Amino acid sequence: MSELSWDSVPNLQRPLVVVAFRGLFDAATSATAAVEWLRDRYESARIAVIDPECYFDFQQERPLVHIDDDGRRSLEWPSNDFFVVHTTAIAGSFEEQPRDLIVCGGVEPHLRWRSFCGHLLDIARTTKAEMVVTLGAMVGTNPHTRPFPVTGSAASPLLAARLGLSSPTYQGPTGVVGTLHDTLDRAGVPVISLRVSVPHYVPSPPNPKATRALLKRFEDVTGVRTGFTRLDRSATEWEQRVNDAANEDDEVSTYVRKLERGYDEAEPLPSGDDIASELEAFLREQRDD
Repeated sequence: MSELSWDSVPNLQRPLVVVAFRGLFDAATSATAAVEWLRDRYESARIAVIDPECYFDFQQERPLVHIDDDGRRSLEWPSNDFFVVHTTAIAGSFEEQPRDLIVCGGVEPHLRWRSFCGHLLDIARTTKAEMVVTLGAMVGTNPHTRPFPVTGSAASPLLAARLGLSSPTYQGPTGVVGTLHDTLDRAGVPVISLRVSVPHYVPSPPNPKATRALLKRFEDVTGVRTGFTRLDRSATEWEQRVNDAANEDDEVSTYVRKLERGYDEAEPLPSGDDIASELEAFLREQRDD
């Protein structure tokens, strides 16, 4: 019996699979928060779930006990559930047609990564997804006072060159996201990664400024309306709290100013519009084929 079970397999419009996993590549839980934001913003319904039994060490990721108002006790297990999200497109963008998303803001499994990624490949194929997008967040040396950079990459050198994205250059231990990219790329499923850089000196969640940056980049690239501007106030308040804390320590404020100088002298990243136009052309060609 497969650990992947389906509630339903709906007919979808130009679907994309969007995933993020709490763990190594989710600094300040910024990426999983972005996926949850997308799910909460639109009408959504669960379509599939991966049974956690074979993929987690429950001494590391323990289930949570809940007691409701009537005194009933229940367990909440670490979950990787997949939801279909019916979105709206931005007026004037691409073909102005809405996309459906299959989203998962889950937990990085501890065990059997190849089998786990095989289930995600099955989800992409069964839903006829045009592309898989992984969202991530990594600690970096960017200052909290500047816009957070979001970089894009693709495992396939051809796809990276076509979309103007970087090819991964990192060598060393990886997580389930790296394993997933390898699985999808070998199977010929287009997959790209969008990663926001989170200041390493404020790693604690939540980080609405990082989540906002990731949602904005996702919207720029895909044309899916994310409502990221609704996080403006939360992001501003977060930045002010960090400012207040940094200003109380001369050593920290001096370090932040050093990071600001390095940030201001760096080359800007390619615009989302540049990637978006090529992405839409690429996906249109895939549909025609």
